[in-house]
Amino acid sequence: MQSQRARVMVIDDEKVVGDMLRIHLTKHGYQVETFLSAGPALLRLEQEPFDLIVTDFKMKGMDGMELLKSVKDRYPNIQVIMITA
Repeated sequence: MQSQRARVMVIDDEKVVGDMLRIHLTKHGYQVETFLSAGPALLRLEQEPFDLIVTDFKMKGMDGMELLKSVKDRYPNIQVIMITA
């Protein structure tokens, strides 16, 4: 029986950062989806479960702290890692 790969959501308003994280995490066996902003990522969370969110702290619109609060209010078991330049 094959184990299911952990699902990781990457949210960063700099496409190159999201792409780099997606490539790196995919090489290490994770299933990764990237988003350029928090809004579409939150909509996706309503459709599919994720195990981990890696998000930028500073983003246009909803920033990382607002995203963290929203995620923890709705999905308390999802782990969140916040990154920043």
